[in-house]
Amino acid sequence: MIRTVVADDHYLVREGTRRLLEMSGEVTVVGAVGDADELMDAVRRLGPEVVITDIRMPGGQWRQGFEGIDAAHRIRAAHPGVGVVVLSQFADALFAFELFKHGTEGYAYLLKDRVGDLDELLGAIRAVASGGSVIDPKVVEGLLARRDVRGQQEALTGRERDVLREMAHGRTNAAIARALHLSISSVEKNVNAIFTKLGLENSGDVHRRVAAVLAYLGPEPS
Repeated sequence: MIRTVVADDHYLVREGTRRLLEMSGEVTVVGAVGDADELMDAVRRLGPEVVITDIRMPGGQWRQGFEGIDAAHRIRAAHPGVGVVVLSQFADALFAFELFKHGTEGYAYLLKDRVGDLDELLGAIRAVASGGSVIDPKVVEGLLARRDVRGQQEALTGRERDVLREMAHGRTNAAIARALHLSISSVEKNVNAIFTKLGLENSGDVHRRVAAVLAYLGPEPS
């Protein structure tokens, strides 16, 4: 059972998330709070393994609109073993980059509609609990739809884009193979091609793969 604290200022969302997680049999919710200050206190008192927090919550000392992200950074700094899943209604990747700006390990950025998909939410919880990371594939998909591969490098094929989305979701090669109905060797070839085309070092480490995806999909130059 993964010890978890849930933070959301909407009571029904907070309690609904608590009940959904506890019904899974994999998570025990040791605390449910309504703002960023209460979240920090709950982490200190209750010692969770994972925090699930809304991106926006009340709290005067926090940057408006980034309360959940700022709390995530403070939690990871003070309690490096605690993973944080940030739930957001914003598919704009700038919010994801803000979460991951100090590193990817132990963080997940999911759109709030993932709460209704228990398998997706549990997958993110497991990932951050073990030091991995996840970025919502919808965020990656939106970026891929409007961005060319940097420099003179060859554009990714449709299949490579599919694999890149799954990589960003934190999945291993075996999990990508199952999701896309491919052989593991085919996935490996696509992963190698992606890293070659993007000029990125190949790595089997899950959170470093997400970091590589983020490096490529970083904000457009202003």
